Amino acid sequence: MEQMDFSIEVSESEIEKFADYLYQKENAKATINKYMADIKKFLSFLADDKRINKKVLLQYKEWLVQKYAVNSVNSMLAALNQFLEFLNVGKLKVKRIKVQKQPFLQDQKELTEKECRKLIATAMAEGKEQLALCIETIACTGIRISEIKFFTVERVKSGKVEIYNKGKYRRIFLPKVLQRKLLSYCHNNQIAEGWVFVTKNGKLKDRSNIWREMKRLKEKAGVAESKIFPHNFRHLFARIYYKVTKDITGLADLLGHSSINVTRIYTATTETVFQKKLDKIVEQEILECTT
Repeated sequence: MEQMDFSIEVSESEIEKFADYLYQKENAKATINKYMADIKKFLSFLADDKRINKKVLLQYKEWLVQKYAVNSVNSMLAALNQFLEFLNVGKLKVKRIKVQKQPFLQDQKELTEKECRKLIATAMAEGKEQLALCIETIACTGIRISEIKFFTVERVKSGKVEIYNKGKYRRIFLPKVLQRKLLSYCHNNQIAEGWVFVTKNGKLKDRSNIWREMKRLKEKAGVAESKIFPHNFRHLFARIYYKVTKDITGLADLLGHSSINVTRIYTATTETVFQKKLDKIVEQEILECTT
């Protein structure tokens, strides 16, 4: 009962301090923004009474479960637990919801190589060369959309792009065909130095804008909207790389994963592909023996 009885009052002023706390922990800007939004949602839930204890936190968890998908709930609880650590009341942390891992991709979300090429061709046909190159860059290197900021003219010329993200450093080697396309784009658009993917004003292209531009290609490309998001091109790269090399350790290094278990998610096949493989095995190896 000790946790239920213990309580602490949260003040609005601690929110900004929390942002600085996350920055000091070297969290990415996107992560900080996400956590801040989640904690503001939590404070909104508290309404006028800002005193929290274990009971209130469990009520908040139940409220989230009723309103959001499980993955979203766990994401918001992760932010909440970080906030509790910041307040030095880690003993009040709330357990996230356990989710059974799905060994298969959803067919309606798997992006095929053919669909990727359609999206690139559609972007080029609409005069959106930069968008086409952005898709190609992710699909050919496996980078995260947030990592396009590391693609500078200088690095592209060297053929190697050093990336520092999530506290880890890794080096990406550019395929020659992609390197030539990027350098040609920079030359034609008079980008002599610095970032490759920039706005007309020379500012770094915002990833949310890139995502929206990708979505607009859906009708002319004939690709389902559920398949068009930046991370899906990263997944496509991972599946193709693993299919060709069977080198999951090397793939983990390329993707910047600390655990191969995370990389396995990227190499998963769909239920349809698994069903076909299973049928083939049974027909050729098991039922054949009984005929």
